[in-house]
This record gives sequence, structure tokens and C-alpha cells, in this order.
Amino acid sequence: MSFALAPFTVAPQEVGFTLAKVLRSRLGGPSWNDVRKLIAARRVKVGDAVCSDEARRLKENEVVVLLEHPRPLPRAAHPDRLVVRHLDEHVVVVEKPSGVNTVRHPAELEWSEQRRELDPTLEDLTQWAVAHQLGRPAHTLPRLRIVHRLDKETSGLVVFARSVLAERELGLQFKKHTVVRRYLTVVPGILTARTICSNLVEDRGDGRRGSTQLPGVGKEAVTHVSVEERLPGYTLLSCRLETGRTHQIRIHLSEAGHPVCGDKVYAKRPNGEIFEDKSGAPRLALHATELGFAHPATGAHLHWSMPLPADLQKFAEGLRGKT
Repeated sequence: MSFALAPFTVAPQEVGFTLAKVLRSRLGGPSWNDVRKLIAARRVKVGDAVCSDEARRLKENEVVVLLEHPRPLPRAAHPDRLVVRHLDEHVVVVEKPSGVNTVRHPAELEWSEQRRELDPTLEDLTQWAVAHQLGRPAHTLPRLRIVHRLDKETSGLVVFARSVLAERELGLQFKKHTVVRRYLTVVPGILTARTICSNLVEDRGDGRRGSTQLPGVGKEAVTHVSVEERLPGYTLLSCRLETGRTHQIRIHLSEAGHPVCGDKVYAKRPNGEIFEDKSGAPRLALHATELGFAHPATGAHLHWSMPLPADLQKFAEGLRGKT
């Protein structure tokens, strides 16, 4: 298909319509089948991510891009490349690659297995990897249960519950903040060790999550920050979560004046000013390097660590070489 279309911003009159309908209209009315093929071939981006869901409802001011060539799946987005660190009847721990959503959007839950294979989530990849390891069809396995998640661009260790018991007990551990979660990240400038505490809200006043000064409003978020390494003009940080709020590390570091390298969301300050990222980060420089918890059935303490993946190692090496 030789369709071409300049990037466009979703107009008010297009809000709520499906991606397929809006694309078809913008392209001048090709067949529905041709439009579906474009989307299934991973040639359409909504925002920063490829969208293969033709029924996705568009929101105002979202940017849609028709790519000249299909965008391949992330190299690691294949079950045979997923690293499983632990597997038993109650839990499975895996190494999440960057570029893969942890779970599927609610609107995509009814997708067929064939359609899921075109755009798998970590949940899908994990279930397929478990099925392969156990030598059983995926549909015969108990469903995976979500107890925490990582952002799409964030890499690192993730645990899924495989039983009702594990879901309940791990949920309690996360609620009591007894789960060990440590992240590595790179930020511009010199940041010293500290503990950052604030109350987070879904909208700080500009449509983004952030901290509030209003008493009794929001959810408490606590991040313990230490310095791993000083780099020329940058700092490699270790961030231990005491609480686990959405985007907590990214928000706390941005509000401290040191947004995570590669972060396109929290580089924008509440006053509208954009922090210019000159780091050359290949993606969001955030990695879940450590995970530990008590086994939900036996109580035994389990602990894993995962070094920076190759892309962030290369990024850090590049910064070390700067003078």
C-alpha cells in the first residue's frame, strides 16, 4: 500500500472516533480492509507509541503519524528472548525489556491470540514463556495476576502472581511497603543523596501527575535517593521506593530539578517551561535493578538483581567519555 499522510493532531470533531475511522477519512476514503492492514502492519503511531488497535478511540490533541515503513516489534518482544528469573506455581519473575507495555489496555482485553501476537505485552510474553517452559498450551495455564507494573520505556524486574494466594499476599506486601524495589537512573547535573517525600495527585494543574501542597490531598510518596556514580555533567542514581505511586521517581526527580534523561513527559515544568535534554538518551533512562519479597506461600525471602541493559550501559559509557 502506497498511502502517505502528513502527521496530524486529532481535531475536536474527531475525538471519540476510532483510529480506523479517522485514518480512513484523512486518507480520502480507501477501503476499510486497506486501513485495517495499515494499522495491523504497525505503520501508525499515536503519540510516541505504535498503535495496532484499529478500534482505539482517539483523544483531542493526540498526534497521529502514518509511517512510511512498518515498525518492527522491539527485538526483545518475543517469548523465546524473555528472561524468566523464577517460576513456581505461585509466582513468576521476569526481566522486562524496554518498549513493551506491562499489561494490555482495557479496550484490548478481548483481542484474539493472533491479534495479541502482533503487539504483545509483557503479560502475554510471560504467559507464552511459561507455557513453553512447562511444555503446555498457554490457554491451559492459570491467568497471570498483576501486582505491580513498569512504564513502557522502563526496563527491569517484574513479578506476576500465578495464584489467588500469591495475588493476595503480594498485594499486602506492596501495600505495607515491604517489597524491595530499587531503580537505577541517570539525571542531568549534580544531585546529592536525599529522601524525597510529597503527596502526589493525578493532576498538578497542567494535566500531568505531580506533587501538591494542599493539606490532606493526594497520596504520600517516598523515594530514597543515593548516588551510584558521578558522570561528567550527570549523575547515576539509585532510587529505592518506599511507596510505589505511578511515575513516582520521574515526578520526584523532575520536581527536584533533575528530570530523568529521556523523559519527555516530566521534562515539562508546571509553569510550562521545557527542560532541554541534551543527554542523547536512547529512551527513558530508568531501570528496575532490584526486586525482593517474601514468597507468598512459604515465606522464604526471594531476591533478584539485574544490571543495566545494553542500551543504558552504552549510554552511561558515552557520558563517562564526555569531558
